Amino acid sequence: MTETRAGEEPADLTAAERRMWEAYRTGSVCDLSERAADRDDPHGDQVWGPDRSVRARVVALLLLHGPASVPGRVASLKLRGVRIVGKLDLSGGAVGPYVELQSCRFDSEVQLSETRFGTLRLVNCAIPRLEAARLHTEGDLHLPRCRVQRGIRLTDAQIGTDLLISQAVVQRDSKGRAITADGMSVAQDFQAELLETYGEVSLRGAKVGVSMNLRGARLRNPYGKYALNAPQLTVERTLYLTSIALDYVPGTNSSTPPYGLGLTPTRGQRAQRFVCRGGLRLDDGRFGDAIDFYGARFGLTAEQEVSLRRIQTPEFRFVGERPEQGRVVVSGAKVVKLVDTSTSWPGPGGVSIEGFVYENLAPRGHFPLARRLEWVEAATPEYSPEPYERLAAVLRASGEDADAREVLLAKQRRRRATLPTGQKAWGYLQDWTVVYGYRPGRAALLMAVLWAAGALLFSRHDPPPIKEDEHPLWNAPLFALDLLLPVIDLGQEGHWKLEGGWQWGAATLVLLGWILATTVAAGASRLLRRG
Repeated sequence: MTETRAGEEPADLTAAERRMWEAYRTGSVCDLSERAADRDDPHGDQVWGPDRSVRARVVALLLLHGPASVPGRVASLKLRGVRIVGKLDLSGGAVGPYVELQSCRFDSEVQLSETRFGTLRLVNCAIPRLEAARLHTEGDLHLPRCRVQRGIRLTDAQIGTDLLISQAVVQRDSKGRAITADGMSVAQDFQAELLETYGEVSLRGAKVGVSMNLRGARLRNPYGKYALNAPQLTVERTLYLTSIALDYVPGTNSSTPPYGLGLTPTRGQRAQRFVCRGGLRLDDGRFGDAIDFYGARFGLTAEQEVSLRRIQTPEFRFVGERPEQGRVVVSGAKVVKLVDTSTSWPGPGGVSIEGFVYENLAPRGHFPLARRLEWVEAATPEYSPEPYERLAAVLRASGEDADAREVLLAKQRRRRATLPTGQKAWGYLQDWTVVYGYRPGRAALLMAVLWAAGALLFSRHDPPPIKEDEHPLWNAPLFALDLLLPVIDLGQEGHWKLEGGWQWGAATLVLLGWILATTVAAGASRLLRRG
């Protein structure tokens, strides 16, 4: 192409390029499609000839130094069914016109590094690679239904309003990443419904100003550790990693791509699950409203994790399918409300909740206390008191005092298994007598049974006094009670001469009284420390 001044039409334009040039000046659509689905599919094998091809250099000239618009019109580049030949390189440029390309095919990668746009929409396009590090848009960046063969790079990009990549299919680049968007900032919504990726999606340190939506997305990375790697991700509202309702799908011929395909499905609706085949990492993330895993499905290897270490969010909805392998780690996380089901957590060794702080429990479906205790036990292969104490505190705060005591009792029984033999025996004794102080009624019942047995025993005996002139009247029930109660003197013990089996019976009552009193004192001390 010969040297051309800014705004001047090149002399060597093809017929297709001249149509594009004129459509640009009027802001109308340059449509080179053949109106046939099989021949207009940019992802198919149909060859697009010169009659629907334009050179990337001409496109760049229009966008960076295009002609003035026709009076009364706004210049913009709108293409449909066009093949862009060569590498479209707008690196470092400032693109003023509105840009929308639908069902177009790029022969080479699109280079947009450090480029400034107003709004850029690439809809249902075939792109070998999109290189857009430090891209800056005042408005939207839309890539719905696009297919990208060697990955998308949006490192440190700044999107002025919305980022839309719903229904896109993105393959991995040479480093194994499908989408690299570390440090990216999206001012409003990040919509990625029904997204399909084959490689790592890296969003380390990214920020989203409103919500981030991956409903129905399928993230696969059989080549590396993570399918979604997003530590220190910040979402001001809600992160949706959920199923999506499929009962309503907007038409695909709209000139303006949809902002959302559907909501989380209700019972009975057709749905597509959010699927993550590979590790998921959201460590140190901040989420202003919630993280939602409704209906999520994880395909992990034994070494991979759903890692949510130290996340902070008001509501954590972990209501997906139980991972068959791998681990779910929420150590150090801080949430206000935990919404979960008894079937969403992995079994023993598959959960880590050390330092997990939650203030309210809102289980969906039947989640009995016994199953909740199994959850805590599964998360602590080695005994740790903190998860039990956290669960008890949450139950007590919600008015479930009896359940809170059951949790603390389970903690003591779990701790007992770690003690030496002597302490373990003492623990069993406390459990049998006063249930570690959490069921004081049992101590009263045992005392009553021992007292009745002692009173019945000594009612059959009339012992002689030790001193004939100094003794109270014989009272078998009072004598039995005086033996059982240590320290307290009821005026019966020490005044009667007991021999043989009666002496052994009295010693047994004294010993049992001391054991019962000691275990009651230990239980009471534990309850006071808890208070």
